[in-house]
Amino acid sequence: MRLGLAANQLHHAQADAALFRWLRACEAGVRELDLGLHAVGRTYDAIQRAGHLENYAPLRRYPYGREGGLMKLVAEVVGLGEGRVLDGAIYLIDPVDPSSIFPEAIALKRQCVIHGKPFISTVATARDWIEMERVHAGLAPDPGADSLHALETQTMALIAHDAMKPQMLAYASEHFDVLSRFARRVGTGTTGQRLNELAWSRGWPSDSAWVERYQSGPMGGDAQIADLVLERRCQRAIFFEDPHVARQHEADIQLLERAVTTRTDEAACITSPRVAARWAEGARLRKARR
Repeated sequence: MRLGLAANQLHHAQADAALFRWLRACEAGVRELDLGLHAVGRTYDAIQRAGHLENYAPLRRYPYGREGGLMKLVAEVVGLGEGRVLDGAIYLIDPVDPSSIFPEAIALKRQCVIHGKPFISTVATARDWIEMERVHAGLAPDPGADSLHALETQTMALIAHDAMKPQMLAYASEHFDVLSRFARRVGTGTTGQRLNELAWSRGWPSDSAWVERYQSGPMGGDAQIADLVLERRCQRAIFFEDPHVARQHEADIQLLERAVTTRTDEAACITSPRVAARWAEGARLRKARR
């Protein structure tokens, strides 16, 4: 398995920066998985200077971003043949760095979503992904990840664009047991209502909402949930995005995405049904092995 790897300057400029917090928590897991990391120039150089992943052959250096390194990751997420295929990308985003909205940065996320591959933009999501892949590989759960996976203490946001609402309902139906473990679930407008109707049909008490509903996305629901993330009252989001349509409330959606990356150590986000299903299966396996 191979992932592209990039981090905005903020996230590798200091010894306690986000890139290094992730590596300190997950370097052992990266090595256990023999995970290929294809790192854009400055990110690779920072890892080398900090002394992480020493003598780790699957760590490869790509050109600097200004020389096309991030563009090459986008192309390899799509797939170029001859072994030039990435299984997803870790891009630790600084939400106020202008490079995070450069075309290649936006395209990296979009192509991951289109191809059903993980797009990982926060430390929490990166830690979560490593632990889930360890579990899928048959390895014992890492006690260091227990707090991250204490779902019973967390809030999950469930959001879907109009074209993705059927996939969200199907996902919630298949993984109702895992999603019901959360202390609280929140959602926007129509998606929240349909999820409540699904839950009631599954025996959830009819006088109790399975999902706490906020406004619809265009009416500000994304902004309301972004505020929960910023206040550390929502730790996870599953946001099924439709990358093929223009988004009339683009600024509101970006607000939620920026809130998640602002809380990089606490907020985890998944943006495609395939990745979300693998996460739920891993969460189920991890609980069974504790």
